[in-house]
Parts: sequence; structure tokens; C-alpha cells
Amino acid sequence: MLRECNEHGYFRADYCPVCGSEGRFLMNTEELDRMSRTMAGVLRHFPERFELKMDEQGFVDLREFVNALQMKQRRYHWVRPHHIVAIIETDSKGRYEFRDGKIRATYAHSFEVKLDLPVGGTPDNLYYPTTAEEIDIVLETGLKPSDRKMVHLSRGIGDAVNAGRVRTPDPVIIEVDSRGAAADGIVIQKAGRTVYLTSEIPPKYLKKIEVDLSEFPVEERPKRDEEPGPEEGPKEIPEEEERPPEQELPPDE
Repeated sequence: MLRECNEHGYFRADYCPVCGSEGRFLMNTEELDRMSRTMAGVLRHFPERFELKMDEQGFVDLREFVNALQMKQRRYHWVRPHHIVAIIETDSKGRYEFRDGKIRATYAHSFEVKLDLPVGGTPDNLYYPTTAEEIDIVLETGLKPSDRKMVHLSRGIGDAVNAGRVRTPDPVIIEVDSRGAAADGIVIQKAGRTVYLTSEIPPKYLKKIEVDLSEFPVEERPKRDEEPGPEEGPKEIPEEEERPPEQELPPDE
């Protein structure tokens, strides 16, 4: 559920966490999930499918994004710029950025972008999840990009565990000596709130650590939470699922 409090801004709950106000309804949980996945697909993988002009830093004009969304997918005819800003400002992982009337994804691109993200102030250690089958080769060869253009590191062990569970229920966690790597000239950029990016990490900065996975409960994910990849676009849905702006759908829909 996404709402807006007149005094405290956007929030994802039934009531404002600051004052308890119900606030103004923006979109329900299913709509929020659909829109978040569509944003991820367009901003990380296929802006050209929506005929959007993206600059070298990955930004697209917010109003052009909304117009393209309404043109390409009729189910989003009710979306306005403030809906997109609300999603960005309430995203717990900082996946997106809104600046000077433009929006972009902050990480996980499948094409080259010059993100120009902040460096410095990196924690002494960062973390990376892998699988039991791949741990030995990673420790031998180091961390290098695979399907993404940059290596993605997690701020905390729990963040790495949750990221790793996308691939395997029992991820193996690697600790990265990010302080040592940075001191040796390896650039590490801060992307989202818990994500750091780098081009690669040589083996000497890596070590496997033992983690009690039971300390990190499995995150509950929406059934439709899979992000479209580079070869998969958002799919159309029947017109009867459309709704006017700001009108809340009944709970059983």
C-alpha cells in the first residue's frame, strides 16, 4: 500500500508511521509491485522499448517516462509523476534516484552507464553471496561482473544473505576487505542504501565466512516480484483491471 501524508510525505503502510494519519491513497500493493517491476525493467534493461532517450548516466525525463508508460501499457493510464516519485522515495533499498526532473536506476544495469556515484566512506568490510558450487572458483579468480556490468556488494551480512537467496536457499557468504581494496586504488561506489558497486575484486581481498543462516529469516516476497530481465518485457493485462487515478481497488481484486 502506497499513501501520502500531507505533513510527512509518502509512506508504504495503511497509516503514516509518524502521525498515524491515513493519508491519501496512491496505489495498492499489487499495483506497487507491478509498477516497481516495470520501472526496473525499463530503467535497467530496455528503455528503447518505451522509446525513451536515456543519457549516459542512466537518467530519463520523468514526464517522458510517465507519458511512455501510458502510451505503451494502457493499464497505467492513471499514473502521474508523483506516483513515480513516491515509489522512489519510499524504496527501502534505494534502487532509484529522482533528480532535476529525471529518474534512473542506481544499480543492476545490463548495459553500460556512467553512474558517477559517490565514493569514500565505504565500510571496512562488504559482503558477497555465492553458491556452494561456485565458492572455490570465486576465491581463486576473484569477483567479476557476470550478467550485470558491475560487481554488486552488500553493506551487511544479512543484506548479502537476502540477495543470495534469489539464487539459492543456502547462500555462501564472502567477506570483502573493502578497506584494503580501496587503499590499493580499487574504486568502490555507493549505489543504493545497502549496495556498493565496483568493476572487480581480486582474490586477495576475499575470504569465506561462516554464517548461521537461521539468524536471517527468509524475506517474504510478493508472488509477482520477479523483475523483467533484458529479454523480457512487461506484459499487458485486460482492460477491466484499469482504474481511474487515486481510486482504491476493492480488497478482493
